[in-house]
Amino acid sequence: MAKSGREVDAQSVAAFTVLKRAVELDSESRYQQALVCYQEGIDLLMQVLRGTKDDTKKSNLRKQITGYMDRAEIVKKYLDQEKEDGKYHEQIKIEENATGFSYESLFQKYLNETVTEVWIQDPYIRQIHQLYNFLRFCEMLIKKPCKVKTIHLLTSLDEGSGKQQQSSGLQEIKESLQNHGVLLEIEYSSSVHDREIRFRCW
Repeated sequence: MAKSGREVDAQSVAAFTVLKRAVELDSESRYQQALVCYQEGIDLLMQVLRGTKDDTKKSNLRKQITGYMDRAEIVKKYLDQEKEDGKYHEQIKIEENATGFSYESLFQKYLNETVTEVWIQDPYIRQIHQLYNFLRFCEMLIKKPCKVKTIHLLTSLDEGSGKQQQSSGLQEIKESLQNHGVLLEIEYSSSVHDREIRFRCW
């Protein structure tokens, strides 16, 4: 079914809004997010092209699409090379009280058969729910296709009433991972404040 001119115009506005955001992210060196926006914007612009009858507009759209596709390909190659060199770094910002972020949705794209070692820095793995979340994260790491052999945890020591709970909880997780052939190395530091996760690939 042919689209009306109004529908095409709305799609065009949506496409260029997304592509404008892609260019902004690109200029800020936020390449992974920029690539997603480029791909989405190009797809929308292709739909606009299919609904455009004017030859001059079609020609202009094709030139714009080609330009955005060329830039997206450069960004993609850059990201691929960064990943290959082990230099790729992505920061994911999750607002307070945000929902819908599972470990799989956040990390699945990085977990493949080349990942062998993981570093986790989290100052608060003390309470039952924190220990449970850490356990769930470890469970994800030992699923196929991952071949994780060592997990390094840097956290802070609970000096209060929860010390025994923290110690026994982490020991249980360590023994459970050992049964799967995975070594959990635990280190405590009073100076750790930020959360960070790093993967090593062979």
